[in-house]
Amino acid sequence: MRRLAIILVPLFAAVASFAQERGAPQEPASRVRFEAVDVFIDSHEQPLAAYQFELFATTGNVKIVGVEGGEHPAFHEPPYYDPAALTQDRIIIAAFSTATELPSGRTRVARLHMQVNGAVEPQYKLRLIASATQDGGAIAAEIEYAPASTAPSAGEKE
Repeated sequence: MRRLAIILVPLFAAVASFAQERGAPQEPASRVRFEAVDVFIDSHEQPLAAYQFELFATTGNVKIVGVEGGEHPAFHEPPYYDPAALTQDRIIIAAFSTATELPSGRTRVARLHMQVNGAVEPQYKLRLIASATQDGGAIAAEIEYAPASTAPSAGEKE
C-alpha cells in the first residue's frame, strides 16, 4: 500500500502541474448564470403594429428560459413564439396589436431571459423578419438587442 502511495502522489502532482501549464480553466465548465436581453425595434416615424424576428446565439451555450413583453402598452403582453424552435436554441417571436395608440421610433418590444452555461460570453444574431403598420404596410424598421438594464424602462413599475 505504501509503495502505491509513493507512486500515485507524484503522479497526481505532475498531472496538476501539467493542467496549470496548459491553461486549464480555473472555474468549472458547468458554471451557470442568467441574463436578460432586450430587443428594440426602431420604426422611425411609422406606428408599429406588428413585428416578427428571429434570435439565436452564434457563440456560447445558451438556453432561452423566458419571454417578456415590451415597454409600450401595445406590446406589454408577452409576444407569441415558436416553442419548437426553442429546441434548436433559437427563437422566432411575433406580435400584432390592434391598439389605437401604437409606438413609433425606438421601442423595446421584448425581453428574453437566457440561461448561460459555461464561461463563454454569448453573442447573438438577430434578424427582423417583418414589421408593419396598422393597415399591414411594411415598415423599413431596424432591430437591435442589448443587455437588459437593471432600471425599469419608461412605463414599467419599480
